Amino acid sequence: MGMITRFRGRLRSFHTIQVDPEMQNEKIAETVCLLSVLFLLPYCSRGHAPLLVSLGGWCVASYSFLVLPVLISANYKYPVRWLRKLFAKIPALLSKWSGPVWSFICRVYAPLDRCEKMFMKMTNLSNLATQLVFFMMCDRVLLCSFGGGNCPQKRVTGLYSLMFYNVIAYCVSYIKELIEKEDWSVTVNMTQHSNIKHVAMSATKIVLEWTKAITFIITVTFMLLVFGLEQGLEHYQPTALYTLITWTYYMCTERVFIELFPPFLVFLRLKHLEALESLYAPVILRYYTVSVAAVLVLLLCFYGQVRFTFIAFYLTVYLRLKDMVANCLKVLRQEQAVLGQFRHATEEEIENCDDVCAVCLSPMEKARVTPCHHLFHASCLRQCLSASQNCPMCKREYTFVH
Repeated sequence: MGMITRFRGRLRSFHTIQVDPEMQNEKIAETVCLLSVLFLLPYCSRGHAPLLVSLGGWCVASYSFLVLPVLISANYKYPVRWLRKLFAKIPALLSKWSGPVWSFICRVYAPLDRCEKMFMKMTNLSNLATQLVFFMMCDRVLLCSFGGGNCPQKRVTGLYSLMFYNVIAYCVSYIKELIEKEDWSVTVNMTQHSNIKHVAMSATKIVLEWTKAITFIITVTFMLLVFGLEQGLEHYQPTALYTLITWTYYMCTERVFIELFPPFLVFLRLKHLEALESLYAPVILRYYTVSVAAVLVLLLCFYGQVRFTFIAFYLTVYLRLKDMVANCLKVLRQEQAVLGQFRHATEEEIENCDDVCAVCLSPMEKARVTPCHHLFHASCLRQCLSASQNCPMCKREYTFVH
């Protein structure tokens, strides 16, 4: 009986042993970390493309949407101890080394930055390079990946599309030139206020005008024959989505269509733009092109083409975003900062001013209020500020209380 009693006591003491919750959580965290590595292995398989990509794009999307949120939430709830210590030390390390490291990076990056600025200033060359890379990216993502078929043959579609779009741009520019043309005379005078004709320059002008007209006719005829007969273009099989994306991107990067976009915004008469259409237009176009290119680059990452993905991201996303921030977006923010000093007028204040701007004598639906309580259109106020810092009505100098 004594032996049985001692055995029962040992069993009771074994069951009353309490497991340390911290050690238990650490074991769970280590298990979660190992499982996370296991579930991420399909993304890191060696070869031309990862294992998931070989199974199809829908498999990649489904696997990512199912697995990645679970892994992120599990690692957030059960972080490994050494990761917690590392994350706790990161702010101190960043505050200590951020200054020297950033200055070193700026010194190393300075020559490349100058080259990038020179490249973006050469608008025609930079636009052509960006368009070529974007069309190649569309070929690989929209046709070769999702469209099926023989990929090397379908990559010719981008070159054909870019050629056709250039032809359309030339036709539009010629028609635009004819519409905006004011001098229809075929002769050239010796001087501006002289009636004597310059024979050589007149002959040159006639030849140039006829050359443009004949080139335009031949171009239009060629396009009608190609698209009307639908033959002579082997391996040119663009889808509706491909045509929509490439054509809109081309319009947003070609000079002829870029010049037509600000008048289109003026025609829409969007009130919240406050007559800044000429400044908003390049920013809107850049935002669209960078966003579309970023989405395609993200899709391209799943197909194992690391080098081309880096080139596409650098040319179509990074350089264009950098140029937008340094130029057109900077100018827009400066104008917005100037107008931001003047508050928006309420409907009652506009009604009290008889709905008329004192500068242009036009009706006001939206207006800005000066510190001296006068109301003007935002565009009229900008014109007055460019000439003087005094109010057009009472001639007082603007003073702002911060």
